[in-house]
Amino acid sequence: MDAESSDPMKGISLKVLSVLVFICMSSLIKAAGSEVPTGQITFFRSAFAMVPVLGYLAFTGDLRTAFHTRDIFGHLARGFIGIIAMSFGFYGLVHLPLPEAIAIGYAMPLLAVVFAAVFLKEVVRAYRWSAVLIGLVGVMIIIWPRLTLLRDGGFGSQEAMGAIAVLLSATFGAVAMVLVRKLIARERTHTIVLYFSLSASCFSLLTLPFGWEPLSWSAFLLLMTAGFCGGVAQIFLTQSYRYADMSTIAPFEYTSILLGLVIGYFLFDEVPNGTMLAGTAIVVAAGIFIILREHKLGLERKGARKHVTPQG
Repeated sequence: MDAESSDPMKGISLKVLSVLVFICMSSLIKAAGSEVPTGQITFFRSAFAMVPVLGYLAFTGDLRTAFHTRDIFGHLARGFIGIIAMSFGFYGLVHLPLPEAIAIGYAMPLLAVVFAAVFLKEVVRAYRWSAVLIGLVGVMIIIWPRLTLLRDGGFGSQEAMGAIAVLLSATFGAVAMVLVRKLIARERTHTIVLYFSLSASCFSLLTLPFGWEPLSWSAFLLLMTAGFCGGVAQIFLTQSYRYADMSTIAPFEYTSILLGLVIGYFLFDEVPNGTMLAGTAIVVAAGIFIILREHKLGLERKGARKHVTPQG
């Protein structure tokens, strides 16, 4: 990020806007109903997201260059893993209270630390390992009441499967984050965004023979708007990193739980219990600790580079 473009408040504002629009997207999908197959949901989410993305790229003059790629297989891999993550996430979203689905999803950045250490050989020291473990304990606190319902069958087991699905979504989402880190080294940001929407639309369309449902006009409009919101939110998120460092913006991801609590209560009559709130507090605290630790290490690395001698 150039010093000239540095504007932390603008970056934070765009990040919060992206969180708000993503929550609107999730609420629209949830309102469409649990009867819509997840493959059908992911198609609408991906295909209609391309409308604002293509419009934005045309407006900025980046549309032509966005299609130029040096790693098409990398984009396809990211799209395939991403569509699996979305499918699990949307299944959990329609079967769980909105705040609970959001909170379990916070496992994704924690697992991304683990996968980055394993697959990218990034150095992860004791402080971050401790935060990851504590955060995952918080996730288990959130989902444990759902898992105990498995033995009861019926609707309870459906909620349990929803909790497991969101956790699987976070796992695949963390793998997708690793793939994105690899792509960033070779590809432009708008190329990554564009090819994800393209590949995700194609992969989700393959689920058509497995039983899509005829949609009412209301469900169609809800899903279409959800997809459009997803594209707009992605634009806000991408733009936010133009104006502020990731360590400055990342903590504001956790505003989603506050928005989720409000929307869940007023739109879906969802009241969180004490266990869910306690687990969420642990996960959020662990996530913020990792972000602050990364920021501190980044400053130390910059300081070391400033004092290095010509001989190294």
